Amino acid sequence: MTNQLQQKCQDANFANIQQTNDDEIDLRELFSVIWQGKWLIIAVTAVFAIGAVVYAIMQPNIYKAEALLAPAETEQSGGGLSALAGQFGGLASMAGINLGGGSSDKSQLAIEVMKSRQFIGDFIKKHQILPELMASEKWDMASNNVVYDPKLYDATTKTWIRVVNAPFQPEPSLQEAYKAFIKIMAVNSAKDTGMVTVSVESVSPYVAKQWVDWLVQDINEVMKKRDVMEAERGQAFLEQQLRETKIADMRSVLYQLMEQAQKTIMFANVREEYVFNTIDPALVPEEKAKPKRALICILGTMLGGMLGVMIVLVRHFVRKG
Repeated sequence: MTNQLQQKCQDANFANIQQTNDDEIDLRELFSVIWQGKWLIIAVTAVFAIGAVVYAIMQPNIYKAEALLAPAETEQSGGGLSALAGQFGGLASMAGINLGGGSSDKSQLAIEVMKSRQFIGDFIKKHQILPELMASEKWDMASNNVVYDPKLYDATTKTWIRVVNAPFQPEPSLQEAYKAFIKIMAVNSAKDTGMVTVSVESVSPYVAKQWVDWLVQDINEVMKKRDVMEAERGQAFLEQQLRETKIADMRSVLYQLMEQAQKTIMFANVREEYVFNTIDPALVPEEKAKPKRALICILGTMLGGMLGVMIVLVRHFVRKG
């Protein structure tokens, strides 16, 4: 019995030693194959490294301008109007009057409006930035002008010459422009402070800064017009209700709501920064935001090295099999 146990232990030890030797042989074979194919690996790595350098150099500099905004404080309804909010909130809502809304809701609405297709489409048409958005190739620092891609846009005649398949047209549609603009614009709100950051990327630092300024101006103007139009419609509605109502208490409520609507109109007309106050305005960026050329070169070289090793190993095992 003892001899059998000793024999089994010897067999197990031999198997472990054999397995270890096999592993060492496999690793030695693996390193040997890689060493034999080192020139192929070096060649593939060099090709990818050169390609990464060329690609990085060809990429235009992208500049990012951003502005820090704070939600503007809205006129709070106090006293009698706050007490009326629960009882007559429905009537005030029909009249386009907000009895208890704060600045947070209005700023969140403004952020969503800024990201909407309607706002961005109107923004592009109003400022006529379609060529800079869709055809810019690089920025000429000496002349401070955007250089357009000659395959897309003729700057001399101001005509679009890009070749596209139907249903697209040489001149980009607003849907195409929206997709391009939403990629370079970012609007972020900090949950802890409520501060809003608006940023735009462009090949020209001056264009990026100008677009951020326009975005802030336009969203304040758009939200102001929305509230004024709602308040004016509300006034007309309340005047009609006032003519049809003979109950004294109800007429008193309607007068207070009309007063609130008039305050909304006056407040909007005298305030330039209606929704957002500019805390830190956009500046012309002096340094590019991207591309990260060094990172592109490093990643390209690493990818080439891994691909070269893979090619050598696959070729060896295919031949061996």
